[in-house]
Amino acid sequence: MRGFAPFPALVSLGLIGVCAATVADAAERKQDKGAKIYCYMRSSGNDHAVSWNAAYAVIKRQGKGPFKTSPQHASVMITESVVNDPGNFPDCGQFLGDLFGGSSQTSISSGRPSPAPTSNTPSGSETFDENRYSY
Repeated sequence: MRGFAPFPALVSLGLIGVCAATVADAAERKQDKGAKIYCYMRSSGNDHAVSWNAAYAVIKRQGKGPFKTSPQHASVMITESVVNDPGNFPDCGQFLGDLFGGSSQTSISSGRPSPAPTSNTPSGSETFDENRYSY
């Protein structure tokens, strides 16, 4: 009678560990890529909507699996990337509030305060904030 052979069990556990590390590394690259796109576009003078759409499109496309990343989770992923490595995303912290409904008070290109809106009522049926995370 053969005894218990721990070798196949150890090899299986090792393969599972390597696969899990690869998936975690891919997820980290996905959020960093989204943060780089968002921060670069905002630093270049683009508004939140354009920068967000570009970054979120990349984050969604990078996802593997049947479910896409929710817009709320993508915002958190971008924020975590910037906060965990602020040196890699210079001057991006000032834009993070826009991901969660805030608005920038200064314009990057001019350094002056942004003009106040002329009307309190939105022109469409929904405001941008109400439709921000619809998909």
